[in-house]
This record gives sequence, structure tokens and C-alpha cells, in this order.
Amino acid sequence: MANARARRRDARHIVSNPRREHDGGGEVSTSAPVVHAHDERGRHDDRGAAPGDLRYAAPAIMNDTDPRPHARDLYRIALTGGPGGGKTTAADMLRRELGERVVVVPESATMLFSGGFPRCDEPHARRSVQRAIFHVQRNLEDLQSKRFPDRVLLCDRGTIDGAAYWPSGEPRDFFEDLGTTLERELERYDAVLFFETAAVGNLSIETGNPVRVETNTEAVALDTRLRELWRQHPNFVLIHHNHSFMAKLFEGLHVLGELIRGFDSQRRESAT
Repeated sequence: MANARARRRDARHIVSNPRREHDGGGEVSTSAPVVHAHDERGRHDDRGAAPGDLRYAAPAIMNDTDPRPHARDLYRIALTGGPGGGKTTAADMLRRELGERVVVVPESATMLFSGGFPRCDEPHARRSVQRAIFHVQRNLEDLQSKRFPDRVLLCDRGTIDGAAYWPSGEPRDFFEDLGTTLERELERYDAVLFFETAAVGNLSIETGNPVRVETNTEAVALDTRLRELWRQHPNFVLIHHNHSFMAKLFEGLHVLGELIRGFDSQRRESAT
């Protein structure tokens, strides 16, 4: 675990002053890839940087002793956010745009519920549901990493998401029940793209998907809980809600492209 913490510190040190704001005077000099996530409202995100100039670096290349289950030449990016954020649509568009460079890991909750897995409100039932989702998600990711060792994995949600749905409301209870920790699960991913729910803009999140049952109020609350968990990742990028969904999708595509180019650059540097 000490080595894991050291790797996370190294990833943070790749970024050159990540909280500094862009002054409009041109490109910011930094040793890390610069990822621009645009927000027409000009507000600050919860990491301290202006949304027009979010800087998050691709993580350092993993060494052979890395305990994470995926190969060191494989990169894993979590696409997450509250219900109605557009992450599943974004994942499909990103796969189409980037082709065989990426492979999508489908959302395990949708797979389970669409297949007839019971969805109940009782606390013990909700715990059982989240345990099942966690294990299916983890095994899907590991399966795809073995099948496609040379591709970037785009994970539609991640193993951490269940903590936001845990009935006690305490994320620690979720991780203790599953015999893991938040830190260990964060380390499964090399970057996080967080798609903010459209419910924050009072837009309907109804899409005709029978698996989605949350109201707008519930979606905003889940979005907040999920962000509090995922923002602790050193390479967290927030894709703000935008009244133009296409603009939001193109923003996500741009950010992902920057991340992949950063990964590839580090791989080349490591090989020389």
C-alpha cells in the first residue's frame, strides 16, 4: 500500500501547478498534458481550477511490481457521473470516433437490471444489488483488459460508484463490506471523466430507458455523492453540464483525445 500511495503522489507531481488559473495570455507552460474543459458560465470547478483551463496529467507508466490487475501497457479510463449525464452516449460516440484504439466496458448495472436482476428498496436488498454490480463491473473490466491488452478501456462507470448507492449513506461501509478501500479502487483507473448530470440545469433526464428510475432531485444528489468520491483521483476531469448536449460530447472527446495522447507520449518516453 505504501508503494501505491507513492505512485499517486508521483502522478500528482507530473502536473505543473494544477490550481493556477489561465489568464488568457496564451498556452500555459507545463510538463504535463493540458486538458481544456470548457464551461460557458466561467465558474470554478471543485478542484480549484477555472473550467476553461483544467490541467490533469496522464499518470506515470506503471512498473512491473504494480499490484493493479491490468497490464502496464493498458490504460483504463472511467466515465462516470450522476444519472442523465450522457456518459453512456458519450462512450458510444467516443468508441465510434476513436475506432479500435479503445474498447468500451459496458455498465454492469444496466446489464443486470435489463437481464431481470431484482431491484428492491429494502436496505438488505440494495446491499445485495450493489455487491453484485461491483463484482460484475470488476470482472468485466478485468476480462476486457485480457481480451484487448493493447487498447484503452473506456469503463461505463467504475467499481467506486456503488458507494454512492449504498443504503447506509456511508461510503466506508460499502468498501468494508466488499473487502477493499476507496484508494485501492481509485488506483484501478488511470483517469476519470466525470459527466455532470443534466438535472443540475433543470433539464429532464428521461430518455425512455426503463432501467433509469431516478428523479431529477435524486440525480443531483447522486451526482454530488459520486463527485465527492471520484474527485480524489489525481487525474479527475469534470465535464460540466451544457445546454448543448453535442457541445458536451465534443468536449468529452477532446479531453479523452488529450489524455490518450499524453499516455502515448509517456509510453514512448519510457521506451527510450
